[in-house]
Amino acid sequence: MYSRIFFNQLLMGLKIYLRVPSAMFWMIAFPIVMLMGMGTIFGGSSNSGIKLVWSQTAADSSEDVSLRHALAELGLTLEMLTPTQAEERWKEGKLPALLERQGERYSMRVNSYLSGQGMPVVSLVQQGFLMVQARALGTVELTRIPVVMSSPGGHHDGPYAAYLLPGLLGLNLLMMGVFSTGMVDVTLREKGGYKRLATTPLPRHIYLAAQLGVRLTVVIAAAAMLMLVGALVFGITNQGSYLSLLVLLVLGSACFTSMGYLLASFARNVDVYSGFSNMVFLPLMLLSGVYFSLDSAPVWLQRGADILPLTPLLKALRAVFNDGASLTSLGSSLAILAGWTLLLFVLASKRFRWV
Repeated sequence: MYSRIFFNQLLMGLKIYLRVPSAMFWMIAFPIVMLMGMGTIFGGSSNSGIKLVWSQTAADSSEDVSLRHALAELGLTLEMLTPTQAEERWKEGKLPALLERQGERYSMRVNSYLSGQGMPVVSLVQQGFLMVQARALGTVELTRIPVVMSSPGGHHDGPYAAYLLPGLLGLNLLMMGVFSTGMVDVTLREKGGYKRLATTPLPRHIYLAAQLGVRLTVVIAAAAMLMLVGALVFGITNQGSYLSLLVLLVLGSACFTSMGYLLASFARNVDVYSGFSNMVFLPLMLLSGVYFSLDSAPVWLQRGADILPLTPLLKALRAVFNDGASLTSLGSSLAILAGWTLLLFVLASKRFRWV
């Protein structure tokens, strides 16, 4: 009997969810757009995606030609402009770095706002210039340290999109729990929906289980579509067990759905909940490594981020998806995530109320 009630609630919840276009966009279309956009922009696995604007005041000298060849060897894409054109581009504020030739000397300008992009370009130009000088003097070029592209698990050398895709899977779970689950809970309570449900024989645990099932179904569908796009556009595929991925998605969904219900229990209306949800969502998104690693952040911040619920989930998802890791090798990540899930579920269950 309970199973029939559960499936009826599950189907009803899915029908309601599918009738909200904005919810479908944020859960399915948004991750795909982010993967394609950021994966394309930051997707270069070498220096081939780095462009350098070069401003010249006169015809090419032999040194210019040699430097161009050296920079091409290093993988830089060059765009040659006149000083006037280069200055106009510089004033637009979009150039991270600009190489200029003034008389017999070269100089470089780095946009202070974009130094994170500009300084790697400077390093490559300096390296190319040293190569030119060594060749001109007839001296032996200094040996460069070999560079090998490899993932942390050493399984393959996937592009940035391979790092991003598991991050977006985890972000989807967070968005589903904090925004979808919590917001719906507050709205139903505010509009009296739970009061009407309280007068029915519907058991509370059946309702909560069905709501978790709805969100898990949507998450799995969104994950399948995201991985399909990743395979078709970027050639990245799951290197591990799909069962392991499913286990992580279920555990993550339970964790963040419980978080959504717990946050909602402290909010009397949607406006208050919006503040709560953003206060939790933004730090988790920024500190857990969804888009980029926190390796350059202060050590205390890294240690704090390590115990957040999203961080171990992303670590586990990347280990399975990119390096084919087994769940048994992810003991610490699973322990932290399971601990958060249990804590949030217990607190959410204690605080959940119909009215």
